[in-house]
Amino acid sequence: MKRENKVNKSINNDNLVANKEKMVTAKIIILGIFTGFLSGLFGSGGGLIAVPGLVYLIHTGEKEARAIALFSILPMTLTSMIFYKMAGEINWKLGVLCGIGGIVGGIIGANLLKKIQDKYLVLIFIIFLIYAAILIFNKW
Repeated sequence: MKRENKVNKSINNDNLVANKEKMVTAKIIILGIFTGFLSGLFGSGGGLIAVPGLVYLIHTGEKEARAIALFSILPMTLTSMIFYKMAGEINWKLGVLCGIGGIVGGIIGANLLKKIQDKYLVLIFIIFLIYAAILIFNKW
């Protein structure tokens, strides 16, 4: 009887773990859809959605969230780029020049990421969001 109870508890625990993993997977996919939608619609912002989503919905660390966001944004960006290209909206010269700058900035930012504590990353991110919002509001 005791053996049966242990087996049943083990099976129940396995089911709970499997259900939790399915819920996390569903949250990640929904976050990806939402991030891709906004990235395609606005031409950017994937990291602005993905990072907080990963931190607060999936409970990753700040640095891990940034790394995951960067990795997941590439396919979203390429997919959106195809549609922008078909609409004739890409200035290739400006895009290449900006991309070169982005590579340099990405190297600098990734190296700084290793040295900055999470609490300061959050503060810098908040300041950046406020600054971006002010720029957009002033243009509006």
